[in-house]
Amino acid sequence: MAGEQFEVDAFLSQPLTARIATNGPTVRPTWFLWEEQAFWILTGPWANLLRRVRADPAIALVVDECDLSTGLVRQVIARGQAEILPFEVPRGRRKLARYLGADETVWDQRFLSYLLDDPAQKGTRWLRLRPDSLIVKDLSYTV
Repeated sequence: MAGEQFEVDAFLSQPLTARIATNGPTVRPTWFLWEEQAFWILTGPWANLLRRVRADPAIALVVDECDLSTGLVRQVIARGQAEILPFEVPRGRRKLARYLGADETVWDQRFLSYLLDDPAQKGTRWLRLRPDSLIVKDLSYTV
């Protein structure tokens, strides 16, 4: 099992939590969207992430899973220079729906506000990481 390849796009399309590291060092969990061979992370002036990336855009990010009952252990590690881009509501809707489900009527209001409030006024931005380095490992084992 160990060392086998796995479909990276399918893995990254799951609603997994990534951990993103910035200079400082600081590591934080985050939800993400994997589209166009890039990680998309919602951020804004309310988060230290935006300030840290503006000061130094070099970041690292890891997405992994570990299921001790099955022995499934997979990871994707990305490194590169983050970009700060304007927020687009359709992409925001896709990102939030993958974690919260398609029915927006049951979403917490704070998540809906990203889609309903004026992103320019609120300061909502995308942090995009197109990895310079993408390490994919399957460390699974037989139980």
